[in-house]
Amino acid sequence: MIEALDIARHQVDGGAQIIDINFDDGLIDGKEAMVRFLNFIAAEPDICRVPIMIDSSKWEIIEAGLQVVQGKCVVNSISLKEGEEKFIWEATQIKSYGAAVIVMAFDEVGQADTYERRIEIAKRSYDILVNIVNFPSEDIIFDLNIFPVATGMDEHKRNAIDFIEATRWVRKNLPNVSCKWRCK
Repeated sequence: MIEALDIARHQVDGGAQIIDINFDDGLIDGKEAMVRFLNFIAAEPDICRVPIMIDSSKWEIIEAGLQVVQGKCVVNSISLKEGEEKFIWEATQIKSYGAAVIVMAFDEVGQADTYERRIEIAKRSYDILVNIVNFPSEDIIFDLNIFPVATGMDEHKRNAIDFIEATRWVRKNLPNVSCKWRCK
C-alpha cells in the first residue's frame, strides 16, 4: 500500500485533478483493498485534497469504496449494458452516496460505435438518470467511447469525427452534463 500511496502522491504533485482507484485484480480481495487504500488516502492531506474516482467492474468493490470515501467522488462507471433495471438500481445507489457518475455508451445491443448510437444511448441514459432517478445532471459524465483513429483502415475513418460530433451534441443537448473528453 505504501507504494500505491507514493504513486498517488506523485500523481497529485504532477497536477492530477482526480485519482482513479481500481482494485479489480483477481489475485487480491478488491473490497478489502479498496477500503484499506481509501482509508490510507484519507490520512494523507497532500493526496486527499484531490477528488477520488472509484473504478471497478464489480459493484461490491464500488459500494465498499462509496461507504468509506471522504467528500464527493466519481464512480467509474455504469451503463445500460445489462438493462434499465440494473442501471436504475446502480444510479440510485450512487446518488444516495452523493457521488457523481461516469456513464459508458453501452446498452443491451452493445458498445456505441457511431455518432447515432452514441447520442441515442447518451439521451436514453440522461432521460433515465434525470427523469426517473432524479440524479443531478451536473453529476453526470459521459464516456462516449473513442475508437482507433488514423489506422488507414476504411472502417475506422469516421471514428474521430463521430466521437467529436457526438461529444458536441451531448454538451449542447443534455443540460449540465460533462463528457470525459471536452469538445466545444
